[in-house]
Amino acid sequence: MKYFCSRNSIKGKELSFSSGLFLNSLGSVFGFISKDAVSKIQILVNYMNGENASHYATVQSMVKYELDNNLVDVNKKGSHPESGCRTLLRLHRALRWLELFLDRLRTSTEDSKTSALCAEAYNESLAQHHPWMIRKAAGMAFLVLPGRQTFFEVMNVGPPEQVVAKLGEALPLISEVYQITEDLYAQHNMLDLP
Repeated sequence: MKYFCSRNSIKGKELSFSSGLFLNSLGSVFGFISKDAVSKIQILVNYMNGENASHYATVQSMVKYELDNNLVDVNKKGSHPESGCRTLLRLHRALRWLELFLDRLRTSTEDSKTSALCAEAYNESLAQHHPWMIRKAAGMAFLVLPGRQTFFEVMNVGPPEQVVAKLGEALPLISEVYQITEDLYAQHNMLDLP
């Protein structure tokens, strides 16, 4: 799925994100995260291709349409558990974790433990949205992550210096996409949707 982003709409710069491929590179323990991300992306794709597709052309139009038509459960889980806004918020939170993890991976040394890098990124982003049991399971999963070199090889970019350079190019785009959504959701008090 491709996201198009600028300050005023989703159209503009293209950021193509293969969440499934990258998350699968984290190891079989992260298969459930990959499946969850892919299922959430599919929900949004279905909206974008559905009968109300014109209202899902941009994040901004989706937010307006769903809020105007009471299609978002703002205070408690109710009749719209798979609203576009709620679904995107979950992906948005995961994008923050990915951004933090990739930045740590980019600036790490050869002997850095990816388990520690990933745990730090998780604790700074997703952990606050997960119940105790999920946090503990994630912590255990991080312990079996492959090393830095394996991550770089899976990225299939070239030697470590090239991977670091590519991450340096990608991270500002990831950050921009994250911030646009963060600002829009904050403006509409939707950062804590149930």
